[in-house]
Amino acid sequence: MAIATRLTERLGIRHPILLAPMATVAGGRLAGAVTAAGGLGIIGGGYGDAGWLEQQFAAAGNHRVGCGFITWSLARQPQLLDAALAHRPAVVMLSFGDPKPFGARIKAAGAQLICQVQTLARLREAIAAGADIIVAQGSEAGGHGAQRATLPFVPAMADTLAREAPETVLVAAGGIADGRGLAAALMLGASGVLMGTRFYASEESLAHPDAKARMEAALGEETIRTATVDVVRNLPWPEEFTARVMRNPFVEAWQGREAALAAARDSELPRYQAAAAAADFSIACVFGGEAMGIFDKVRPAGDIVASIVADAERALSAGANLLTS
Repeated sequence: MAIATRLTERLGIRHPILLAPMATVAGGRLAGAVTAAGGLGIIGGGYGDAGWLEQQFAAAGNHRVGCGFITWSLARQPQLLDAALAHRPAVVMLSFGDPKPFGARIKAAGAQLICQVQTLARLREAIAAGADIIVAQGSEAGGHGAQRATLPFVPAMADTLAREAPETVLVAAGGIADGRGLAAALMLGASGVLMGTRFYASEESLAHPDAKARMEAALGEETIRTATVDVVRNLPWPEEFTARVMRNPFVEAWQGREAALAAARDSELPRYQAAAAAADFSIACVFGGEAMGIFDKVRPAGDIVASIVADAERALSAGANLLTS
């Protein structure tokens, strides 16, 4: 069986599952594997590295994939969008900034425009940009995000889209890592899911093996929303967004002391960079969401997609059996 939704129809895919474009983690091999399994893989363009992007589109082979960017960073290097569009991606996903300067170019190139939003104001920016697909991202998500929780946020976005942009397809993100999450997202009014953390812990992920192992063993309580990782790296993230990472001694030492961390950056940044290069995760941060508490094994991406769909089908069937006449 397959779960047919507006998302599968819009993108011509078999399963309503999208790979989140995790910077430095969602490379071409992982994106290609998700697409091959019936979803759609999206390469993580991150802060922008033209050479890396070329390598990852090549690694995707002949698989149909997309590409995602951090919008405020793309505004500093707009040529990267042209580089991505030259590969004729199925979709381009933008998040964390106003997508309007890029929307027309993306759609003119024949790609679907996906905009990830975290607030009603961001949703209306995305509608104005001509978004074909909206990702409503809850705060449970790994990496950068805002404050709204997935459970109330997704239906609120569904209601707003029904009134203001009924042709736009809604996707849920944040805290989703199995078939129960997919089934729940569909019941909340979404037409599919965008998943990062579960695919971070996949065989094809570019994440360090030690980071994947930590994620395998972790519980959702071991994550925290923090600005420390951006402060130490001197990344100018808008104040509304923080990062969800696994707790470690570095974060615990500096959480709530961001001004002091900024003042100590000359010494702390080289220490952080060295730790990242050495995979020392007592200092370097593992980006991941609360969903890491509901899986415990690194698996091939294709197996992950297949099990999620099968479990979602069972959950939806079981839910239907609760109805009585």
